[in-house]
Amino acid sequence: MNKVDEGALSRMLSSYWDPTTTKKDVINALRIYHGLQHRVEEYVFNDGSTKMLLNLHGTIPVKFKGNTYNIPICIWLMDTYPKNAPICYVKPTPDMRIKVSSFVDFNGKIYLPYLHEWDPRNADLLDLIQIMSVTFGDVPPVYSKGPDTYPKQQPYMPPMPPTTSTPYMQPYPQQPGGFPPYPVPGAGPGYNGYGQPPGAQGASGQGYLPYAGAGGAGGGGMPPYPPVPGSISSTPLNQGTGTITEEHIRASLISAVEDKLKRRVHEKVNQCQAEIQTLKRTQMELNEGQTKIQDIMTRLQRDEQELTKSITVLKDKEKELERALESIEQVDTIDVDEAVTTTAPLYKQLLNAYAEEAAIEDATYFIGEALRSGVIDLEVFLKQIRQLSRKQFMLRALMQKCRQKAGLIA
Repeated sequence: MNKVDEGALSRMLSSYWDPTTTKKDVINALRIYHGLQHRVEEYVFNDGSTKMLLNLHGTIPVKFKGNTYNIPICIWLMDTYPKNAPICYVKPTPDMRIKVSSFVDFNGKIYLPYLHEWDPRNADLLDLIQIMSVTFGDVPPVYSKGPDTYPKQQPYMPPMPPTTSTPYMQPYPQQPGGFPPYPVPGAGPGYNGYGQPPGAQGASGQGYLPYAGAGGAGGGGMPPYPPVPGSISSTPLNQGTGTITEEHIRASLISAVEDKLKRRVHEKVNQCQAEIQTLKRTQMELNEGQTKIQDIMTRLQRDEQELTKSITVLKDKEKELERALESIEQVDTIDVDEAVTTTAPLYKQLLNAYAEEAAIEDATYFIGEALRSGVIDLEVFLKQIRQLSRKQFMLRALMQKCRQKAGLIA
């Protein structure tokens, strides 16, 4: 069982949106899948930006045609996990090639309905890896390149020989990149240098995993392809002599070659269709991005027009202020009574009442100062204050009525 340093893992996830849930999912995945390891590395997004993210890299077991194989993958956890789905890749070794399908594009990026319909309330990392293992068991994501220049379209999955104690073999020793070595000399008793039973080799003698498109006339480790109904390969042997004639051999070879070509063409068509689907998705994303950019450009142009109008208005106001300053500088004296003018008789009445009321405030102050200084006696003070207060009351009532009539705040 993998031992996980939970303290170090918590430090790695300190910048994550939900470090508790992320840590729990990572620990559960590492305890089940011993071929995976975790580390923090720099992830480069499509727009060129980078971010330090946690990833799980290594191999996961995949059952294919009764055997268990190690598939190299890398799962990047976004800092918003589990709110957003992980980004998953198949990471082939130098001896592998990516087998493009509806689940894996030519860059190795993995597309699964589970990722597309990611629900943070129900989805987790362990279920994702299990679904990935089952999916790759039906559609292998990699195949071996082979030593020759033309790569043989065969899924590369180093087999794990069965044991009597566990349903899966112990994983092969990990290389620095976290992927199993290939080929594996001496993989186990009764296995050849490529980790396969004796005779399980392709047409060129290399230890490739046999699958659709890898057989043919020379496929020693694979059952012969079934004959195509109606073809000449279905001609029975010589019933009289029980021998195989040259015509039989020729018909068998033609049938095998024909079947192999059909399989190759079928694989090529599937590969092209998968690439077309990937390109269509990319085109759709680019079209959506173009629409967003056009909307942003439209808003920017509208804002630019409004700013241009505002700048024009401010420049006009600035010119008016400059002309007013020039006219003020040319005037030697200013008549205070003529400096303040009103637009209606009601406003003029309100202004005069306010000025008179302010003058009464000043008179009240100075009469009080005169009483305190002994200039006038108390009787004179009370008499003047009474007259001024009565007049001030009438002026304030007049101002309130004028403001109500003019529709101003009372």
